[in-house]
Amino acid sequence: MYLKFLLDNAMFVVAALASGGMLLWPLIRNRGVASVSPAQATTLINRQDAVIFDVRDSGDYANGRILNARNVPLAHLESRVGDLNRFKDKPIIICDEDGAKCAQALAALRKHGFNNVTALAGGLNGWRQAGLPTEK
Repeated sequence: MYLKFLLDNAMFVVAALASGGMLLWPLIRNRGVASVSPAQATTLINRQDAVIFDVRDSGDYANGRILNARNVPLAHLESRVGDLNRFKDKPIIICDEDGAKCAQALAALRKHGFNNVTALAGGLNGWRQAGLPTEK
């Protein structure tokens, strides 16, 4: 009975499985990293004085960034933790180009006691796609 239904509706079954996979893909891609959408990030910035750490290298940062983002290249993050301690009590949003390197930065900061840290979903690309402002 179920097999006949599946065979008769194979196209719909495939479409349902594909759409479910697309919904799960961001979670799998980011390995379960806590993230906020650009709209949620804006709310955190405006209401809770959140700080954005842009973990891209200095050259990429100079070519365009989120307003008031602080450049903390991923390669130098561990060595700069002492300087960043003043932000420990604030929400911190990690940003990179597309969200792919945020997990490393989150792990490094959490290891040093930064508990209120999230990643920007989609990184700077997601921010731009949401139509939010950037600066050079």
